[in-house]
Amino acid sequence: MLLNQTLTLIFFGFIIVWLLILSVFYYRIFSHYQKLTKGITKKDLRSILEKLLANLDEKSQRINQLIKETEKIKKDIVYDLQKIGLVRYNPFAETGGDQSFCLSILDQEDNGLVISSLHSRDTTRVYAKPVKDGKAVGYELSEEEKQAIVKAKKIK
Repeated sequence: MLLNQTLTLIFFGFIIVWLLILSVFYYRIFSHYQKLTKGITKKDLRSILEKLLANLDEKSQRINQLIKETEKIKKDIVYDLQKIGLVRYNPFAETGGDQSFCLSILDQEDNGLVISSLHSRDTTRVYAKPVKDGKAVGYELSEEEKQAIVKAKKIK
């Protein structure tokens, strides 16, 4: 008799523990369902899933569009002028100060131009030379122009 009562108590204890475990799982599933259906008047699972899938498709299309735009920007930015080097100097001993300068403006592939300004008391002369791959095309560069290109190329 004592053995039957002990077995019965163990059995009912097992049932109570099992019911508690099932109650916890049910509560977690129910709270998750409540979060999914928040703000939806008709709470059938089909309409909720359709809404989620439509939203997912919309976001996926937007992501693909952003990826295409980013790739286009990456291609276009190569040709934007983004490196600048400036060297000021005094080419003539009789004038005071570093009024002359060389300005190098390059893109990502070190193509662009060098603008030189030679200032004297009477005149200022401005020259421009094309640059390809960090070197002048068809013109000899002065030391100051080379320095301006080197300064520009250091910018990453």
